[in-house]
Amino acid sequence: MLTLLMVLALLFSSDAFYVHSIAVGGLKTMSSNEIFTLTNITNMHLFWVDPDQVRADILKSPTVADAQVRVGWPPNMVQIIITEREPALVWEQAGTADWIDLQGRVMRQRADRPDLLRVSVDSSVTGSVGTAIDPEIVTGAIQLQSLLPGVKVLRYHPDKGLGYNDQRGWETWMGTGSDMSEKNPHLQRDCDQFADTQHRSKSDITSANPDAPFYSVLGRFLSGTMNDLVVGIDVGTTKSLHDCRRSARGRDFRRRHGD
Repeated sequence: MLTLLMVLALLFSSDAFYVHSIAVGGLKTMSSNEIFTLTNITNMHLFWVDPDQVRADILKSPTVADAQVRVGWPPNMVQIIITEREPALVWEQAGTADWIDLQGRVMRQRADRPDLLRVSVDSSVTGSVGTAIDPEIVTGAIQLQSLLPGVKVLRYHPDKGLGYNDQRGWETWMGTGSDMSEKNPHLQRDCDQFADTQHRSKSDITSANPDAPFYSVLGRFLSGTMNDLVVGIDVGTTKSLHDCRRSARGRDFRRRHGD
């Protein structure tokens, strides 16, 4: 009994059995000190360390996908293996850049990653991004990156979805979701039909629904060729591309639009 009491006294009196550091593996962008802070076991006695609770505390970080925690004897009493989440893109909103993973989880941007696709959010959106975005946005962005390897920056508008400025100066909008490969050929076809227009105002084409794409034109121009007439729509009007083609064929197009 006396021996047992002496052992217990040694265990609780010796500083060697209190957690002042941890051994961490698997880190890519995080630091050991950051993980140690997340564990909430600084200066805790070894006997009171609960591996499950330590793991749960570490997983509160959005950067951590998984954590394995082992508790043993000195010198490396607490050993942790971290699996970090992989960022899929950089999300730029209200002057702040964050990493987003494939599931839409928001993480702090920890390094400059020029290899990642950038998505710039419309200036009409204010405030922080929050803890997550719709995964459909991420899926659509990754698909567009594959379809349009020359485009390094996408835009995002809460009403129009994902978009970009193409080589002809068109603002193109694709919506969101996993059907970008279906939308893109429709969009390219409709852009090509207006590519030779010599006089046009700044315009945008939206192909969120591949069966009913539409375009809008900022400005007014109603003279010249049929293509000029097609883009010569009143400020702010939005019409189906198919409707615009039919309207352009009418000889009284200009008269019906008041010019």
